[in-house]
Amino acid sequence: MEIATTCVIPDEEEEEEEKKKKKKAKTRSINKVIAICGSLRKTSMNRGLIRSAIEICEEGIDGMEIEEVEIHLLPFINPDLEMESEVKFPPVVEAFRRRVHEADAFLFAFPEYNYSLPAPLKNAIDWASRPPNVMAGKTAAMVSAAGGSGGNRSQAHLRQIGVFLDLHFINKPEIFIKAHQPPKKFDSDGNLVDPHIKENLKSLLLALQSFTLRLHPKLSSSS
Repeated sequence: MEIATTCVIPDEEEEEEEKKKKKKAKTRSINKVIAICGSLRKTSMNRGLIRSAIEICEEGIDGMEIEEVEIHLLPFINPDLEMESEVKFPPVVEAFRRRVHEADAFLFAFPEYNYSLPAPLKNAIDWASRPPNVMAGKTAAMVSAAGGSGGNRSQAHLRQIGVFLDLHFINKPEIFIKAHQPPKKFDSDGNLVDPHIKENLKSLLLALQSFTLRLHPKLSSSS
């Protein structure tokens, strides 16, 4: 009596394993990070930091997705623009707040102006914090490229603002880039070219991911 046997050749085994990996990847939760640049300059070095963070995330951080949200179209904060209706805010503000609400975490990149953060960033935060505050309870990290102090005073100010927002910043690592001191850190288009800073930026993103998953366990990858 012959017994029929099924022989799975190595190529089929590898294909089956790949299917399992893809199925698991589909069920994995994604840590959604909204990046906000505090500078409006086209060749902003801080915008370059966000571009670099997106590249690092795509190439080497599983389960995290970073998307930049523009703030240059937001009007100056003005409660007179709010409406007593189902859609309370002007369309551009409503769209911005919706994106912020959908985020799990934030990455802020900004220079330092007069010992503080730039007006466009403060304006965006003020709109996000209008009742109901759509930043509350979420995690955040920040990076700065600036002259002088490298942005440490503006970062300290944002941490203070974060207390009222109920926004939870990671403490380490900190990234303050003295952008105009040698060696060269950015090219003429604002792109980050310093490999050491890129490594620090990856460490910061990994710390943000870890902190976010600790605060919000439901975002953890599915097993």
